[in-house]
Amino acid sequence: MRRTVNLDGIDIRERFVLSAGPGGQNVNKVATAVELRVMIESLTMLDDAAKARIRRLAGSRLTQDDEVVILARRYRSQERNRQDARARLVALIERAMQREKTRKKTRKPASANRQRLESKKRRGEKKRLRGKPPID
Repeated sequence: MRRTVNLDGIDIRERFVLSAGPGGQNVNKVATAVELRVMIESLTMLDDAAKARIRRLAGSRLTQDDEVVILARRYRSQERNRQDARARLVALIERAMQREKTRKKTRKPASANRQRLESKKRRGEKKRLRGKPPID
């Protein structure tokens, strides 16, 4: 069951900055890169566990003020960078919404342990037989 993320009602702040990406002389004149900021607490569709996951997933994009910062400068136009930043935010939120599967402990069967020990014995015997014969 996959829920879709709706960005309506979320306090998203966008700032347009000069980009270092593609665009030639245009990037020196027009602020095409998008810096998107969103407070984690404003993501009301997430429960506390999901908010903790988004903090971990954000990594270096998380500020001390508990804010996720996404910088998009992949494209030449401001609008495409804006769409890219929003899509990346949605992907991050969707990943945080997915619960991690709990690991089920498994035990190695006794037969596998027995087989491993027998293999070690055979290998040791083979190496022992390579040595010099005993002197009588």
